[in-house]
Amino acid sequence: MSTPVTFLDLFCGCGGFSLGLRRAGFEGLAAIDFNKEAIKVFHENLPEIPHALERDLTSFSPVNLEAIIGTERVDLIVGGPPCQGFSTARQVDGANHGDRLTEDPRRHLYKEFLRYVGHFRPKVFVMENVLGIRSASGGIYFSKVQAEARALGYRVHAQIEDCVDLGVPQKRRRQLFIGTREDLSGYFRPELKPAKRAAVGATLGDAIGDLPPLKAGQGEEESEYDLGRRLKVVKNQRTSDYLFNVLEIERATQLTAHRARVHSERDLRDFLLLKEGESSAEAMRRGVDFEFPYDKSSFKDRYTRQHRERPCSTIVAHLSKDGLMFIHPVQNRTLTPREAARVQSFPDWFRFPVARTHQFRVIGNAVPPLVSEAVGNAVMKYLKEMGKKPKKSGINVVLLPESEVQAAEWVSDIARLAPRELKALPVREVKRAWYAVGFLYMGLHPDGALDHGTTVLSDAEDIPEIRAIEPRLINPYYEQSGWPVFLKDLAKEAWRRYELGSLRDDEFYCSHAQMAGACFRNPEFGKAV
Repeated sequence: MSTPVTFLDLFCGCGGFSLGLRRAGFEGLAAIDFNKEAIKVFHENLPEIPHALERDLTSFSPVNLEAIIGTERVDLIVGGPPCQGFSTARQVDGANHGDRLTEDPRRHLYKEFLRYVGHFRPKVFVMENVLGIRSASGGIYFSKVQAEARALGYRVHAQIEDCVDLGVPQKRRRQLFIGTREDLSGYFRPELKPAKRAAVGATLGDAIGDLPPLKAGQGEEESEYDLGRRLKVVKNQRTSDYLFNVLEIERATQLTAHRARVHSERDLRDFLLLKEGESSAEAMRRGVDFEFPYDKSSFKDRYTRQHRERPCSTIVAHLSKDGLMFIHPVQNRTLTPREAARVQSFPDWFRFPVARTHQFRVIGNAVPPLVSEAVGNAVMKYLKEMGKKPKKSGINVVLLPESEVQAAEWVSDIARLAPRELKALPVREVKRAWYAVGFLYMGLHPDGALDHGTTVLSDAEDIPEIRAIEPRLINPYYEQSGWPVFLKDLAKEAWRRYELGSLRDDEFYCSHAQMAGACFRNPEFGKAV
């Protein structure tokens, strides 16, 4: 691409998402967060992004931002609206579901994200959140994010990413909502690949094993590396790759934020009772009595000692409180901010010039840079391929409909069949119906065809020509996925055949059919992006 590919980072935190996107080749126009400590850290580390703004997105409008950055053209908008309102950690007391549901205003901040999407009309948006959004309030918000984005003219799908698979040494699974503008060709594919710098399979020991040992309460904000210890620790390629490629330790002149918090003598004695990789619940099952005055029904995992040869537990903002679930594998203390940052895949040159409590909080709230780099690489690939004529493939053009009416006839003929009849159909008939679905429904994504939720609506815009053939091709439809209920069994059969291999990749994600339908409705489709 001859012009820079640009992005906005909303609810940007300290800059994890922006850092990964910069590494993927994007140019940041602005980043916004209401937390002053997060913005201070962002300024310190990402000065090449011209506008890092401390603003409340509920009152700061897209028009205001457009005036500041001097353009309404943005290729990508990313962000992670505060996730605590959806966190499963809050479900212990019923705060996120059931009769004791507590309304949390942070649940509605996705609307501010979509407000910016609606104004700037980026080619792609990516919203990141916790898995708890899928079940919070019975899945209402999970459905609303997708439905409201589709109403803005975006083809949306939701996918879960396991950060371990992308090279992050922690047990962190996140929910991504990815939207592509309907007037753009091609489907954004779900597979994220680790960045080239990633050391897939990295463990907590790979991430922090070279750092100078500390006792509780020890450490300075700036100190020297223990190069002798590093030489002893770097024994395999995976450790070396993580330290030099991900953490970029050679770019850091000093070790920063490696300060251990103070713990009570009682907690320190309790820490010593834990084996490596063991939680207090597991220790109690083998007969350990802790000094901490606990109720056995609720004490459970108050303490957890991490393990060197495994991914770390999910780094969370709660580390700012006590860190008791993040006890060092072999040292009698909890993790330092620098260790937490390394587990999140922040490089060592990334500094946190705020108080230690805020260091833990902004690190825990961040999107791991390795994850955002993987996202950025996938989006960049999509944008480069977007608008190109699909590569010649084995698609039989005879199976592509020539009009919406013909597509509706083909779909309705097959979708009326019972599941057992669909299963018995020749593959050619299934392909023809599936291509017709792509032709008709520009705003739907194959990856949403099985995850519908439970809410069914009947307010889709009427298309008389299609209604005359089969009204169920329009209404009712699933709010969450946008798919007509009528197509549920056909979608299941297409997925079944795709997984069996009788539908090829380019046949299941059939951009040819999608483009044919778009060009039928608008001959100018794809020319202006």
